[in-house]
Amino acid sequence: MNLRVTWVQPEDLVGHELRQAAEDGRDARALASRWYGAGGPTAPATAGASDRPRPDLRPLAEELLDALAALPSPLSGDEPTSLPEIRAAAPHPPPPARRPSPGPGSGALLDRLHAAWLGRAAGCLLGKPVEKLPLTAIRALARATGNWPLSTWFTARGVPPELLAAHPWNRRSAATSLAENIDGMPEDDDLNYPLLNLLLLQRYGRGFTTADVARLWLDELPAGRTFTAERLAYRNLLDGVEPPLTAVRRNPFREWIGAQIRADVHGWTHPGDPVAAAAQAYRDAALTHTANGVYGAMFVAATLATAATGTADVHRSLAAGLAVVPPRSRLAGAVRLGVASAREERDFDTVVDRLHTELGGYHWVHAVPNAALLAAALTHGDGDFSRSVCAAVSGGWDTDSNGATAGSVAGLLAGHPDRLPERWTAPLKNRLATSVPSFDGIGFDTLAELTHLEAVRP
Repeated sequence: MNLRVTWVQPEDLVGHELRQAAEDGRDARALASRWYGAGGPTAPATAGASDRPRPDLRPLAEELLDALAALPSPLSGDEPTSLPEIRAAAPHPPPPARRPSPGPGSGALLDRLHAAWLGRAAGCLLGKPVEKLPLTAIRALARATGNWPLSTWFTARGVPPELLAAHPWNRRSAATSLAENIDGMPEDDDLNYPLLNLLLLQRYGRGFTTADVARLWLDELPAGRTFTAERLAYRNLLDGVEPPLTAVRRNPFREWIGAQIRADVHGWTHPGDPVAAAAQAYRDAALTHTANGVYGAMFVAATLATAATGTADVHRSLAAGLAVVPPRSRLAGAVRLGVASAREERDFDTVVDRLHTELGGYHWVHAVPNAALLAAALTHGDGDFSRSVCAAVSGGWDTDSNGATAGSVAGLLAGHPDRLPERWTAPLKNRLATSVPSFDGIGFDTLAELTHLEAVRP
């Protein structure tokens, strides 16, 4: 019996690396000919492993992965990975002379953080049952129950059996994320990583290093709870590879969304200082990601840091996020496309169709298309919580991750948990399931208090 560990089999990674090479302009034609000439498969479309094991191709796959990584990219000048080069390229303002004091508004910050935790959970949960489904399937499932435009939880009640047979819910999530079976917030990597980063700050402080992130993962994060770039970086750590090489060794997922879903705590704990929030997110992201994968984390952290002040609207927050990203990068262009599309077109389905036409060639977990959709959803929502999370999820691609980040931003902007509609918060029952030690079953109110302590720590 073969054990197929997803996201790490070399023979499954080559197709992803060839796709990445096409995206960043590397000339991989000769290496692709060798791979396909030997019978090598393309990358699995949605899953982490192909249906048919090909261990006979593994030696060639490992050779080609290393050769592909060594090819130069013509985009590297516009898409650097080192923080000094990113800062030199990005149009951000200089950091403040001193970190803003929490002052008398500290209680208001606690309320905002509570709403942000709840918003992240609710948005993630909304997107869980339709993760990996194509856009047409998401629309059909919601329309079958009169829930389009999307405005509340997905449900199987009333969906024709033939539609469910053609487009089944996400297998891992259906039992815990449909309206009829939600009972607290189930475990999800989009919530596990904020918990880990809360632990990171508690253990190492805001001066943590990328090596500290690696140490924490090895201590506290089960390998089976990692995916894509995170799983490959974890594997590299166990192979004795040190950061930042963990992000690049045989890792074709280094520009995917993983670092972006880890960025919230970095933004939440730097209210009013988007540049510092982005730098903190960078040190986390560098363990697993490069270039656009890193920019996604920095963009989200800076957006959240601005929203956390309680004085900025969503549009100013997104502008602050964009200001820390190299302007000629693909991610910056995607964010600008998302914002402009949502401003020009009131019908969000039309916005989504445009984004899928422009960016549909990327993998559904890649940072670039998902950043565009996130920016479009938040722009369209204009600070309204329900519109923001529903737009993010209704746009497809990485539905739970985009719903989570949109919910985090919109929760901060709402400013207080009581301002979030009860239909989103009541089913959470102030309870979060997780495999991160010491946090299983914790309440979102407690998490807000712990996060607040890190935000106001001198």
